[in-house]
Amino acid sequence: MRQTIKQNVPAPLWRAVSSARYALQRAAQYPAAVFHPWRRASIRRLEEFNNIHRGKRCFIIGNGPSIKNTDLSLLRNEFTFGLNRVYMLFPEMGFNTSYLVVINDLVIGQFAENMLPLPIPKFFSWHSHRLFNLQKPIEDPLSPIFLHTTYTGPKFATDVRGRLWEGATVTYAALQLAYYMGFETAILIGVDHNFTTQGKPNTTITSQGDDPNHFNPQYFGQGVRWQLPDLETSERSYRMARQAFEADGRQVLDATVSGKLMVFPKVDYLSLFS
Repeated sequence: MRQTIKQNVPAPLWRAVSSARYALQRAAQYPAAVFHPWRRASIRRLEEFNNIHRGKRCFIIGNGPSIKNTDLSLLRNEFTFGLNRVYMLFPEMGFNTSYLVVINDLVIGQFAENMLPLPIPKFFSWHSHRLFNLQKPIEDPLSPIFLHTTYTGPKFATDVRGRLWEGATVTYAALQLAYYMGFETAILIGVDHNFTTQGKPNTTITSQGDDPNHFNPQYFGQGVRWQLPDLETSERSYRMARQAFEADGRQVLDATVSGKLMVFPKVDYLSLFS
């Protein structure tokens, strides 16, 4: 029915109606996302991260298969953002990432028990808070910091205490955090931007076997529910990130080995340590 209506309504009118509907949905989320005690505590904690790494560089570690061809030992003394199930790499790396960022409800809902004990700051989407019955005070360093992320309303948030657009990829959330923390240069690795599994973007599926899209076949292994990527929307968000960084005299570089993403300037990974 929705598709039939869309086909018979002029495109400009459909976009206007959709934008208004999404704006109303975001407005309905606003009170809890601002005034809920967990969010108030998260906002206070986020203030502590503002510009704490000004002028430094960071690495945002994606989870593509290329990460297996990347010497992660070089990152031991670097500032790093890990995404989603990156913790599966920690034993091999011999150290934890500086931060963990997870915004997808399916990932959080299925693997939060592995993430919560990690002794690093963890940034989770606010809409996932309903999945938790936190026993520790929200101010506890091991408790997640909840970001008010939304699926709609494209923007690049320079102040992550407010609303962030998810941009169809957790990497975009990490870039907004990196900007807020003051990093001069954000370097992507393991962001292959290439998936073997095909299908309609954002569709939820259940894995039927080993995962060919990530660094570990058990990453989204058999029985795990996950959402198919939306590479077009991801590219849109990446372009917004590049524009925001460069407008402030900063930069995002892509050091992914054989990555397919063409939005950011490419750089050889090993050259960054010479």
